[in-house]
Amino acid sequence: MLDERKRNTAALDEQAQVFKLLTHPARIAILNLLRDGEHCVCHLEAYLGFRQSYISQQLAVMREAGIIQDRRDGWNIFYRAVNPKIYAVLDAIQEFTGRPVNQPNDIDVICNCPHCLAKKNNG
Repeated sequence: MLDERKRNTAALDEQAQVFKLLTHPARIAILNLLRDGEHCVCHLEAYLGFRQSYISQQLAVMREAGIIQDRRDGWNIFYRAVNPKIYAVLDAIQEFTGRPVNQPNDIDVICNCPHCLAKKNNG
């Protein structure tokens, strides 16, 4: 019986860690931007208005927690959500608070990352 309680406590601790990770507004903003796919730090910086070092700190926390992954392509490192189910959690929070968040991709910014340059050249 005690072993079963320990396993249950471990599961609860793991779930609490996800909520702790989401207590930071910058991390939520980054995840919202990653909804449409992977982005590099310069893209996140342009859209969110945070310093590159600050964004990198938040990305490191989320990468260590297993929420996001990175991929190197030349000079750029691209980040993406590991499990899209995290967006169901974010959507539930928005619904719960009744305060939906505008999607950052709707904002027109200048970014020279490969994704934005390709979009600009095709559009």
